[in-house]
Amino acid sequence: MLFPETLWRIHKKEHTVYLTFDDGPIPEVTPWVLDTLDRYNVKATFFMVGNNVEKNPELYEEVLRRGHSVGNHTMTHLQGFKVTTRRYLHDVFCATELIHTTLFRPPHGLIRFGQSFVLRSHFTIIMYDLVTRDYSKKLSGEQVLENVKRFTRNGSIIVFHDSLKAEKNMKYALPRAIEWLQEQGYKFGSIPMQ
Repeated sequence: MLFPETLWRIHKKEHTVYLTFDDGPIPEVTPWVLDTLDRYNVKATFFMVGNNVEKNPELYEEVLRRGHSVGNHTMTHLQGFKVTTRRYLHDVFCATELIHTTLFRPPHGLIRFGQSFVLRSHFTIIMYDLVTRDYSKKLSGEQVLENVKRFTRNGSIIVFHDSLKAEKNMKYALPRAIEWLQEQGYKFGSIPMQ
């Protein structure tokens, strides 16, 4: 369902895409992602789970120190359709104690209208138009890369995951996707936090 003030793509005249990472930060994967982005001089936006920030505050700070944007991805990775609006909002606002941003992305892209209505007065809701599916056990790294090649368009918000579930596919696909996107003439944008 589409709601006003919810971004699925960011339209710019330049040939630009926006890399985003969901579910971190975790010490097993996030540092590798940061080093890879540095190697290619790419900035991204990390939608972080509050529990992970609480366990790894130094990684949260490192993401910011390296010039990336951060977004709220709830405290406990709740799916909006599976809980009451009151519980969902409580979870989101608990995460704001740790993640200082005006950006929000609902886990799994699932959010009820009432949840969205309230959150839009506090956040810009950032969705996506390209989920790489790097987390899928049914896909290989090559197939994840093919998703990027097949579905990217100007203004695409591309979702990878800095999580253990996605680690193998993401580590294969991310550097190759960045190289391919650069070959296609894309610039990389970071979604501003205000």
